[in-house]
Amino acid sequence: MAHFTLSSDTFSGQVPLASVYHDFGAGGGNQSPDLRWENAPEGTESFLIILHDPDAPGPGGWWHWCAFDLPASCSSLPMNASADGMPEGTIQIKNSYGSVGYGGACPPPGDQAHAYHLTVYALKTKSLGLNDEVSPAMALFVADEHVIGKAGLTAFYSR
Repeated sequence: MAHFTLSSDTFSGQVPLASVYHDFGAGGGNQSPDLRWENAPEGTESFLIILHDPDAPGPGGWWHWCAFDLPASCSSLPMNASADGMPEGTIQIKNSYGSVGYGGACPPPGDQAHAYHLTVYALKTKSLGLNDEVSPAMALFVADEHVIGKAGLTAFYSR
């Protein structure tokens, strides 16, 4: 049986400048990465995407992106989909910067490279029943009982 996998042409190993935050002197393009996932588990009805930096200062790390209720028919996203348009029915919520959608890597200057964990969760429900006002932590909490698979990748960035 094939494993549920996640891949990206750009977000692999190192966060590309195109996906780095555009403010706080980081100088990036703030574009969500291209993503492809394959072999979602049988019974998948929707997906949840999370991008998290556990190395960020402060408790709980930094939430860079959370999108949920992606339809089961979706298996890829082009570069900058967060800004250019997600699949119909997808809900994107506020990241730790306070803006809705993707917010790129922006570790403090001089820090060791931070690990940016991007995870796609396969869920056995079409909708989490949440609105765009919830936190990423709450979305993950609610999703937990519906998770039937997950696939991830990690990219690193420092400045």
